[in-house]
Amino acid sequence: MATGIASGSGQLHLREPVSWRISYGKAHSHSNLILNRMQNQINWSSGISKLLQVHRSNYSQCQVKINWKSRGGTIKSYLREGSTRYFDFAVIGSGIAGLRYALEVAKHGSVAVITKAEPHESNTNYAQGGVSAVLCPKDSVESHMQDTIVAGAYLCDEETVRVVCTEGPERIRELIAMGASFDHGEDGNLHLAREGGHSHCRIVHAADMTGREIERALLEAVVKDPNIYVFQHHFAIDLLTTQDGSDIVCHGIDTINTETQEVIRFISKATLLASGGAGHIYPSTTNPPVATGDGMAMAHRAQAVISNMEFVQFHPTALADEGLPIRPSNTREKAFLITEAVRGDGGILYNVDMERFMPLYDERAELAPRDVVARSIDDQLKKRGEEYVLLDISVKPREKVLSHFPNIAAECLRYGLDITQQPIPVVPAAHYMCGGVRAGLEGETNVQGLYVAGEVACTGLHGANRLASNSLLEALVFARRAVQPSIDHMNVSKIDHGASSWWPRPVAPVLLGDTVLNKVIRRTREVRKELQSIMWEYVGIVRSTSRLTLAEKRIKELELKWETYLFQHGWEQTMVGLEACEMRNLFCCAKLVVSSALSRRESRGLHYTIDFPYVEESKRLPTVIFPSQLNSSWSSRQLYRQHIC
Repeated sequence: MATGIASGSGQLHLREPVSWRISYGKAHSHSNLILNRMQNQINWSSGISKLLQVHRSNYSQCQVKINWKSRGGTIKSYLREGSTRYFDFAVIGSGIAGLRYALEVAKHGSVAVITKAEPHESNTNYAQGGVSAVLCPKDSVESHMQDTIVAGAYLCDEETVRVVCTEGPERIRELIAMGASFDHGEDGNLHLAREGGHSHCRIVHAADMTGREIERALLEAVVKDPNIYVFQHHFAIDLLTTQDGSDIVCHGIDTINTETQEVIRFISKATLLASGGAGHIYPSTTNPPVATGDGMAMAHRAQAVISNMEFVQFHPTALADEGLPIRPSNTREKAFLITEAVRGDGGILYNVDMERFMPLYDERAELAPRDVVARSIDDQLKKRGEEYVLLDISVKPREKVLSHFPNIAAECLRYGLDITQQPIPVVPAAHYMCGGVRAGLEGETNVQGLYVAGEVACTGLHGANRLASNSLLEALVFARRAVQPSIDHMNVSKIDHGASSWWPRPVAPVLLGDTVLNKVIRRTREVRKELQSIMWEYVGIVRSTSRLTLAEKRIKELELKWETYLFQHGWEQTMVGLEACEMRNLFCCAKLVVSSALSRRESRGLHYTIDFPYVEESKRLPTVIFPSQLNSSWSSRQLYRQHIC
């Protein structure tokens, strides 16, 4: 890969489809990663566009249960030949971005929604706080924009911010029209909450289970649509791409059915990546187990441009099991999130001696943006040698607490803690990737036919730190914006039914036998924990050049040892399995984060380094990672040689 801070203004728009031509010129080697400082006037706007072608229900009882075999309406069939499926549109991911996009493009053709677990198992489903939008007369688009840009440490793309903040309210109205039920106040209007970093109350929510309610509404709409086919338990392996002159073109995706171990190839005219983030590169994350960076890694291997991967958001307040009266008997697969809205509703942070500390760090105190609060908590924990801090909402009326945060109250009560009377033990945990696949204002990438939306994308909205409740908003806006260009691309594309033979097929490792396969899986799980430990120890909330360099070295050594172990036990380059492919993607994303962090020689937003502790105006630029096949490992390259047209 080639990594650098782009020169020019901090904007990213890919309006005009133009050829992808980059002259790498001279680049210096940095621990075998190529770092290109990109002095040829690339910026987030015009420069890049020249380079890229480019009444409330009971929420606690709400469970998403859908029988995907019982479908209403007239079903249009899709073409299938053996283990190949042909669709007009392929969607990777079943969160808010993927489902919202699918519902729109299904009006124009057949749609495959490919999801690696159950359809509801996405980051969306676990989002507690809500969706930010300007829906109050006292609020304004300009105010929402300003809050977003300040939270993003002035690295946000202003036009993207304006588009999202302007179009957001209409996207919320569409959700309500589709059946999503949000909380209303005594006046009958939507109840708007306030969260850290926001100057106004503008958070639309469904108690503290907003994501679950949105996912329910979208899934119910999807199951009724005869043009949408959901393929659950299908793990996406690699994008199917060809090279046509200087252009890279996406033709679909290879997957493996993790229940039958059958490799299924999807050929599509347009593909949307909406696969979420990469929280599991760290040992503690609020993300569900499916968040292993699959989309980011696949896109990087397919030569898509990646941006701003150093900006990993650690949510300040995940439930600290160590501080609960009754400890959970098993380690959680995902940390339990304590929503930002608790602080927005008046929750106060204390150390274990019940000393309030946030006013010592920032005049906004508990309502400071997430990066500030997370670093403040981290500093308290390190200085005092403690494992958690306390978040107290017990001063508020019991009825208000229970009505606003029923899910949090129920989870804490399971372990002997009554949040209406006792403070909640909390600790930061990996939460959201502000970087990802570089996208324009319509979700387009430099890979023709490939679009991105949601956490997998880097649109320029979040800059160096995401404002609370802007993630679901961004997913809604960009899922909708990617629709028309996808339809246009579909209309001028033809499916070549011989295309399925252009690439060798991946194979499941059944020939290895159960004994060897179990050894490989066991070793892979050990390596996964080792990688997560390295990332937390050296690439966490506070960083340094020496520790980042050590992380880079240790990750490279660990990756080599793991790949050597696999191949010595009979694993082949084209073999695929869930654990191995997830590990492959985790390595890829971890390296992207470290490389990006090393290239940013300042502290901005979520990236804080003790060697460069200040913001530098000259470095207010996005980090851009260009693809390179030099010194690439198994994790960083596609399983097959790219087909040349």
